[in-house]
Amino acid sequence: MKENVLYRLDVNTKLYGERIALGKRNRYGWKELTYKGLGLLTKQLASYLIHELQLQKGDKLAILSESMPEMGACLFGSVISGLITVPLDNKLTLYELESILSNCQPKVMTVSQANLEKAVELQKRIPSIEHIIIMDEPRTDSKYPSLYNIQSEGDCRWRHRSLKDTALIIYTSGTTGAPKGVQTTFGNMITQVLEMSKVLPEILPSECVNLLSILPMNHLFELTVGFAAFLNRGSSIYYPQSLKPNDVLADMREKKIDFMIVVPAFLKLLKTTIEADIRSWSDDEKSLFEKSYAAAEYITDYSIRRQLFRSILAKFGGNFYGFIAGGAPLDPAIGEFFERIGIKIFQGYGLSETSPVISMDRGDDRKLASVGPILDSYDAKIDPDTGELLVKGPSVMKGYYNNPEKTAEVLEPDGWLHTGDKGRIDEDGRLYITGRLKNMIVLSGGKKVFPEEVETVLENNPNFAEICVFGATRKTGAKDGTEEIMTVIVPTQQILERFSDEDELQSFIVKEVKELSVQLAPYKRPVNIIVRKKPLPRTSTNKVKRNIVKEETLALN
Repeated sequence: MKENVLYRLDVNTKLYGERIALGKRNRYGWKELTYKGLGLLTKQLASYLIHELQLQKGDKLAILSESMPEMGACLFGSVISGLITVPLDNKLTLYELESILSNCQPKVMTVSQANLEKAVELQKRIPSIEHIIIMDEPRTDSKYPSLYNIQSEGDCRWRHRSLKDTALIIYTSGTTGAPKGVQTTFGNMITQVLEMSKVLPEILPSECVNLLSILPMNHLFELTVGFAAFLNRGSSIYYPQSLKPNDVLADMREKKIDFMIVVPAFLKLLKTTIEADIRSWSDDEKSLFEKSYAAAEYITDYSIRRQLFRSILAKFGGNFYGFIAGGAPLDPAIGEFFERIGIKIFQGYGLSETSPVISMDRGDDRKLASVGPILDSYDAKIDPDTGELLVKGPSVMKGYYNNPEKTAEVLEPDGWLHTGDKGRIDEDGRLYITGRLKNMIVLSGGKKVFPEEVETVLENNPNFAEICVFGATRKTGAKDGTEEIMTVIVPTQQILERFSDEDELQSFIVKEVKELSVQLAPYKRPVNIIVRKKPLPRTSTNKVKRNIVKEETLALN
């Protein structure tokens, strides 16, 4: 293979040597690795895996950890050694992790000290796991080797792999029973990095930016874009210790962060934090903000917008430029808020099965309702019967690991991948995602409703903290066996405190839902409205686990 996906590691080690590559805040301050330090740690691990542990090409290395600089060395070291890397979600239960590891059968696990106990238990359950290596500095009494104390006498020569060889196996969050591991090849990753190297200059003001990373490293969006593509540009990537908005903002100020890659749920939380701060201002300050915010709609020059809202932007550290948002639909109103105060929003769209980016909005003519133009390497089409988006290209996965049946369900023999998302492409080539086919609710009259369009309307109510819409099958009456629209509402804390009586709370929420629902066609309006007091279950990337919400709700009603 002429150019390994990590070919630039050696180049960047020399080019950016003493520049910070990766850093993480801990209780003592910041733990940082320079490009040179990352290269040395990588080669040390790779040599140990090859010479001391005698691992062979195609063996698997699982990573169980929160995001930290050492994870970069594990990823790079695994690839140099010719291994297949399996990044795991460290928030999964032992049962879920056991299901995944039984499927992929890794020989070695690299784990953070915080996840060591879980890894030791998994080793007892999974016979294939022969070795555990601690990623961060171990405790003095640890019997397990660490990246910082392993030694190897052998040199470190790259074990080159074919573009068609599997580089990563990515499992979706919360997988149990029959896991689906997406096989991402070296060719997939190289294509994505090269594509992003064309797109990022249309997004970022310079190459060597400071990026704050809050997405988990087991997520391909983070691995391909937030990690590989940004390191390829000589950027410095920092990981916060806490994801609380005020803590994140403090880290942004300290490290002069320029950019972030986020999910829309984080933007919503950050907007709420900023608005709460504005409410504490004096009447004159609030009046000035409201006038400036209204005027900003007609100001196209971002430097003027940033001057108008400099007191708010100071909380971001002064250098902050914008967000790439992906992983879930973005409420245009939230995007508009940040755009007006001078922070740019670039939407991306993709799937784990496409390594992952399919489209990315960029340039000065962005549209907040769109996820942007499809990347050059893809062919794309919309199924005329279902409205489903299908794509084909060198970023499409090899298939699900050891699961040809599931692979055949989504991947056609001629290479077309069924995304499962309903979409449309406008005359300018921009992609719009309008719903998820598997979430589609089919009503008794044959009408089809996508939960996302109902949720978008209900999200405009400030009294609703969380919303989940799904189809529920009727079990009585003339419509027995047909689906109806059910909505689960989690009220804000203020509303829960305001209504201590359950019946009054229910009546209030039902009234609020019905008032907003007039914006929807009658058949799209929720029939069953359920009030839930505890937060909705979510994945590590903050997506609502719709199926689990449905199961829990129907079990109680």
